[in-house]
This record gives sequence, C-alpha cells and structure tokens, in this order.
Amino acid sequence: MTPRITDVWVYLSASPLLGLTLTLLAYQAAYWIYQRAGFNPLLNPVLLAIAMLVTALILTGTSYAVYFEGAQFVHFLLGPATVALAVPLYLQFDKLKKLALPLVCALLAGSVTAIVSAVGIAWLLGASESTLLSLAPKSVTAPIAMGIAEKIGGIPSLTAVLVIMTGVSGAMMAKYVLDALRIADHGVRGFAAGVAAHGIGTARAFQVSEQAGAFAGLGMGMNGLVTAILAPLLLVLWRLI
Repeated sequence: MTPRITDVWVYLSASPLLGLTLTLLAYQAAYWIYQRAGFNPLLNPVLLAIAMLVTALILTGTSYAVYFEGAQFVHFLLGPATVALAVPLYLQFDKLKKLALPLVCALLAGSVTAIVSAVGIAWLLGASESTLLSLAPKSVTAPIAMGIAEKIGGIPSLTAVLVIMTGVSGAMMAKYVLDALRIADHGVRGFAAGVAAHGIGTARAFQVSEQAGAFAGLGMGMNGLVTAILAPLLLVLWRLI
C-alpha cells in the first residue's frame, strides 16, 4: 500500500532526513529548470534551489536548526568534493606549467581587487567596521572565508551570506563579462571564475569544459590561501592609514 503524501511528510518532519530530502529535491528541480533553459547562467541552479528551500522552510515553519540536522550530510561532502578537484587539475598539469607566471600574477591581482573593491565601496557607503571586515574574504569559499572573518573581527554568519551572494552572482555574470572582454581560452576563463566566484563559479566552469573546471578549482583553492594571508595584512595597512 502506497503511503499518503501527508504521512511521508509527518515522518520526514520528525527526522534528520528532512533537510537532506529538501536539499536534494530543491536542487534537482532547480537543475531541471536550468537544463530546460539551455543552461542559461542567469538561471543558476544554486540560486533557484536556495529560493525554493527558503520558501519551503518559511511555509512549513521549519527552523534552520532542524533543517541543518539533515543538510549537514551535504555540507560534510564539500570537503571531499573540494579535494577531488585535484584530479582534473592534474590532467591539465602540462598547460598549468606553461601558464604558471601569468596565473600567479592574475591570482594576486584578483585577490587584492576582490578585497579592496568590496571593502572600499562599503566604506564609502558608510558601512560599519564589522561589516567591512566581514566583506574582506567574500570571494573565498565559505569555510575559509568564515575562518578569516572570525580571525580579523568580522561576523562569520554575515560573511557566509556574502560568500553565497558573490558565488551566485559571479557564476551568473562570468560568461557575459569574459565574452565582452573577448577571452576565449577555457583555462583563463575557468581560473577567473574560480578566483572571483569560488565553488559556485567552479561548478559552473565544469559545465563548460573539464579544462575550465580544473583551472577554476585551482583559482578557488589558491585564492583561499592568498586571501588568508593578504586580508590581515591589508587590514593592518588600512588601520595604519
């Protein structure tokens, strides 16, 4: 006998499976829309899935704590997924060696620009110091960004929101910006997406090509390392000025 939908919902709402089930269903539905739209970057599945999840939690009165009891399983897999990015990067190692110097220069320029532009614009608009410090690591993948924000005096939860916003907007806009700049090389496009839009940009790059995804993964990882060093240094310099 097939259980009724209401019975299934009652079971899931009292189980840690709720968050996991909602997350997987929302992303699958979002990806279906994304696919049907011809992979239009403006319909990023992460953005659509977030909107669906927020709507579902509000309508059902489910707290974030209850949701995360199940969603933490997906959260746990972020670590292994990030490490697995080393495999496609290894396959592009020959090209990586040829582009080592340009990539290092681009990485430094991208990291500094991401920090200075975000903090500078927010400062001109009158943001508080805690908000400015939370903005500094917004182009880095969430676990690293939250750690940086905590160490320099920012608000980790605010940084997490800013990281997601940066990743989604970067994944949506990267194609149009790079096309306007007439940059065709997939390695260069991927690296730019990884530096500017971390994991979400990297996921988008893999949908374009394996080469773009590999270089995006490199940009994401290296930007995390460089930002962890540069953010505190730039903060000291800013306070001295």
